Order: sequence, then structure tokens, then C-alpha cells
Amino acid sequence: MERRRWLLLLAVLACLFGCSAGRELRFKHKIHNHSPVYNHTLATILVRYASTVYLSDLTELFSWTCDECNGLIKDFQMIELIVDIQHCLQAYVGVATDPNAIIIAFRGTQEHSIQNWIEDLFWKQLDIDYPGMPDAMVHHGFYSAYHNTTIRPGILNAVARAKEFYGDIGIIVTGHSMGGAMASFCALDLRVNQKENNVQVMTFGQPRIGNAIFATYYSKLVPKSIRITNGNDVVPHLPPYYTHFPQKTYHHFPREVWLYNIGLGSLVYKVEKICDASGEDPTCSRSVKGNSISDHLVYFGVDLMAKTWRPCKIVMGPGLLEHGRTDLEGNFVLSRDLATPVLKLKTRPDARGKPL
Repeated sequence: MERRRWLLLLAVLACLFGCSAGRELRFKHKIHNHSPVYNHTLATILVRYASTVYLSDLTELFSWTCDECNGLIKDFQMIELIVDIQHCLQAYVGVATDPNAIIIAFRGTQEHSIQNWIEDLFWKQLDIDYPGMPDAMVHHGFYSAYHNTTIRPGILNAVARAKEFYGDIGIIVTGHSMGGAMASFCALDLRVNQKENNVQVMTFGQPRIGNAIFATYYSKLVPKSIRITNGNDVVPHLPPYYTHFPQKTYHHFPREVWLYNIGLGSLVYKVEKICDASGEDPTCSRSVKGNSISDHLVYFGVDLMAKTWRPCKIVMGPGLLEHGRTDLEGNFVLSRDLATPVLKLKTRPDARGKPL
């Protein structure tokens, strides 16, 4: 019986190997109209933006000269780099030619110990009503990190400036961990309050941010949203989802893409599974315990963390603050003059020179 089971497993693996032709496997459910389309290449680009925003050397980040920046993500122009010292937050806005869009990236948690931050999430309750959405409740900390700090005005100012010089191009918002939560609130803000129609979201290892009613509103307003989760990453399991109280508990918005490995011995295949439209597909990341910090810190082979876990450490070269403005709390924004755009974006023949 045991021998038969092993033969069956070998046959399945052989079939998978033949179908994959040595590449990553992509499993998916039927996708309904208006659902986001998962793009593997785009994911491997955006994960690098989500990684670079962790950099503490602001000179390299603002000038886009770091190893993680110019060497791997070409044709990107930084517009604004926002650093909220008071709340230990960091984000940037820029314009890229590939993808042809405004890129907004949020940094994840910078706590002394990520373990302590994860343990704290176990006890977070739904504690604030989302404005204009009856019965929709969200996580006060994640909501406030975007809405009640210097991050939001800096982001909105940069988006307005980018559109003034580059035309009505699309917006892609990304982030990892807590940065993914802030990215989601930012995208919703852009759609609802700023009336932006072309907003796309792709986050990595994002925690839950609201209840099921909020998730329903969100999926209708920001349908081009994808949350990528990796293996046994613990953070997408937090704050906890309680099956017996679906309306009162935290609930992910769709659509999840779950990365995991299958294999036998040394034969390992990477799978990218496009999950169902529930936001809580029991066959995706919810099918595992979700107890790994290491799976949280690396996506697509890219490190998503600061080099040290000392909070809010930043490094700036002489003269960098000449590009910025500072408030009374020491928070600051570094801005690039866009009077002469350096990037040539793709345009339609009938768009009178405006970018796509």
C-alpha cells in the first residue's frame, strides 16, 4: 500500500513537471469579470519597490543610486520621499516606464523586534468605523498610520505633481507587511476621495485590516487589488479570523495569490495559486498554520526588511535637506523638481502626447 502511494505521488509530480516545463506553476480558480489579473512579471518588479523603501540611506534612495534601486529597477524617477520620524514611517512616490505608472511604495514595520509586533497583532480589535461605509470597521493603527500622519499629504501632493507633468497615467500602490496595510488604505483614499479611476494594488505579506463588510466595500471600489502571501507567512493570518463570527472578525479582501512549494525530496516546484474571490479561500494560505517569520521576510527571493531593526535609523548626506521641507516634529519630505521630466512615457497616437 505504501509503495502504491509513493508511485502515485511520483506520477503526480511527473505530470506537474511536464506541465510546468521547468517553470513556476500557476493554479487558478475561474476569475469573474472585472477581477484583477495576476501578472507574475509585474509582481517580481513591484516586490523590489517594496524592498527599496526599507532603505535607511536616504541619499541613495532619493537619488536612486543604491544597489537595490538603479541596478535592478531601471527608468524610475523619484518625485517625493516622505519620512515621518514621529511615527517611524516612510514612503515614496515616483514615476516608472515599466510598468508605465506612478509608483507609491510604503515601508513595513520598523519595530525593535518584529516578533513583538507580530505578537501584538494577535490582540488587535476592530476599533474604528470607516467613514462613509455603514458597519465597516477597520484597524485603528493601520488606518491612522496612513490618514493621521504626514504620509497622506505627502503622497497626495506627489501624485498631483506627477499627473501635472506626466499626464493622466495609472497608479500602482505597493508595500510589505504593515506597508501593505497602508498601501491598501492609500488606494481606497485615491479612489474614493481623490476620484482616481485607474488605481492598482499589489501587496506582500499584508495583515488583515478590516471586517467582512469593509472587505466587500473595498473589493468593489478597488477591484484591481492583489495580496501576495508566501508559504507559512504568519502576518497574513493576523489579526485572527474567527470562523464562527465572520461579520465581527477581521476579514481579508480579495484577491489572494498564494506562493508555496510542492515536491518530493530534492524536486521542489514553486506554485503561484490564484485564490477565489472570498478573500478567505480555505485552500490558500488559510490551509496552513501560518507560523513562519522567515517566510514573511523574503518574497520571490527578495529581502523585505531593514538591515537592522533599530527604529527609525536614517542616514543622509550633506545637502540632501536642500531638496526638502521639515515640520516642527522633525518629519520631512524630499521633493524633486519636475520642471524638466527625465522620463519619456508611452503615449497613444490619439492622446495628443499625453502618456497612457
